[in-house]
Amino acid sequence: MTTQRTKGRRKQAAAAAAVVAALLSTAACGGSKDDGGGGAGYDAANGKVANASTKTGGTLKFAGTQDADSWDTTRGYYGFAWNFMRFYSRQLLTSKTEPGKTGAELTPDLATSRAKITDGGKTYSYTLRPGITWEDGKPITSQDIKYGIERVWAQDVLSGGPVYLRDVLDPKKTYKGPYKDKAKDHLGLKAIDTPDATHITFHLPKPNSDFEEILALTSASPVRQDKDTKSKYGLHPFSSGPYKFQSYTPNKSLVLVRNPNWKKSSDPVRKAYPDKVTVTLFTNADDLDNQLIAGKYDLDLSQTGLSPQGRTKALKEHQDSIDNPISGYIRYAVFPQNVKPMDNIHCRKAVIYGADHKSLQTARGGPKGGGDIGTNMLPPSVPGSELQKYDPYGTAKNDGKPNVAKAKEELKACGKPNGFKTTISVRNNKPVEVATAESLQASLSKIGIKADIDQWDGAEIASIPGNPDVVKKRNMGIIILGWGPDFPSVQGYGLPLWHSSYILPNGNNNYALINDKGIDGDFAKFTTESDPAQKAATARDINHKVMEGAYYLPFVFERFINWRSDRLSNVYTTDAYSGMYDFISLGVK
Repeated sequence: MTTQRTKGRRKQAAAAAAVVAALLSTAACGGSKDDGGGGAGYDAANGKVANASTKTGGTLKFAGTQDADSWDTTRGYYGFAWNFMRFYSRQLLTSKTEPGKTGAELTPDLATSRAKITDGGKTYSYTLRPGITWEDGKPITSQDIKYGIERVWAQDVLSGGPVYLRDVLDPKKTYKGPYKDKAKDHLGLKAIDTPDATHITFHLPKPNSDFEEILALTSASPVRQDKDTKSKYGLHPFSSGPYKFQSYTPNKSLVLVRNPNWKKSSDPVRKAYPDKVTVTLFTNADDLDNQLIAGKYDLDLSQTGLSPQGRTKALKEHQDSIDNPISGYIRYAVFPQNVKPMDNIHCRKAVIYGADHKSLQTARGGPKGGGDIGTNMLPPSVPGSELQKYDPYGTAKNDGKPNVAKAKEELKACGKPNGFKTTISVRNNKPVEVATAESLQASLSKIGIKADIDQWDGAEIASIPGNPDVVKKRNMGIIILGWGPDFPSVQGYGLPLWHSSYILPNGNNNYALINDKGIDGDFAKFTTESDPAQKAATARDINHKVMEGAYYLPFVFERFINWRSDRLSNVYTTDAYSGMYDFISLGVK
């Protein structure tokens, strides 16, 4: 799951980071107050409900510095957009509206129950709930669901979103998508049967034990053919949920109002407490934080935490209004193997051992604002995660300090005993990443590795670090990025990063260019395994192979300092959206 790309804000560098680090070290024990009625206070909504209430009415006010990549359910890939889309879209299955880990479990939504699975795990059948309707009152049909899913195949028109459905249902890519479909009803995808308006069956060429997780993504939302405006659909999606679009001005504002044809009796998931939901977008993160703290808005749309200045003020003066969840993301450096000398495992290990992990953690905001020191590449929300228990390079054991002796051993083993030159590549609109690059540069210089810092526009992620030829040309031996799970499994997290089939000439996410038959084989084993314990064990095996290959330098298991206004009710973080607040359960006092 990708994070949003924020506007550049350079000014929060060393001085602010030092202040924040000092504050964060004491945040958990500083004078939080509990109002006694709803559990408000520091971390009160972190994995539990704060200000529980079923009161309806009012306006829920989001604010942010980044619009969605698209509000089209097929095209959106930002985590906060998936969370928000459930206000106006439904799926056969969705995540439970419960705090913490339970929130990542699946529950029926448009379907009456979880799938009836037959044919050795290759056939999934569902019956739709009675009374489900579009915003104009017409019934939502199985054909609408099929058509919405078929849009994933139209990548020439609707690029940008996840393509798991296409890859699982049609791995040979024989279907051309609904816009090129020669069938009269444009429903020619053979992998999905819709015998009538209330039944739908999926036929997988081979089993995939995460298929229901994939169906719970917003890319499996229904879309009605007569309302499909193709590339313009994200400007005004047609609602199947409790709210509908009233107005939308890209990069400025969005307003949702109640859908009068939505019935609570047909939707056991969505709370629909507010009368209206608004989004206001700012161009400056510090302005945004000031407005949140002043009580003008309720929460940050992006859910990536307050900026350093905002954190400082909130931790000093407003601890009752902040939560410190583990985000589900890992922030890391990755080593592309097409850039010398990163094709040599010992040179990669020299960087890992030579890095000052404690300094990197501080650059990212300290233990509370940045996260726990990362020791491996499997995030806490993915079954099989071992957190710091798996520490193959002794990072946590050494309290994050560089292991200079081991680094020099590895430099000698890679034929570069005096070090080498490389480039650290980083987004210029991610100030915390620039600070991270500077920290890494400083520690590597002490073992003879001289690294220049190359900054690039975060909007060009697909064409710069995502293009292996550009990476090689710009000598990008170290790329600083981050990743979170699309859904809570090693397939939903690691497949795009580590499987050889995901090495692409553009839009590549397998930045290390990992082509490992053992890792590929483990993924194949994972997708056909149904036993949760065995799936977790395979996930651990994959993570171990990735770390043993020294393709990544993990920085932190990320945490955020997130703001919630005292107007919010029924607020809690959920593992379904990597530690974000569950938007569709929120109400306002």
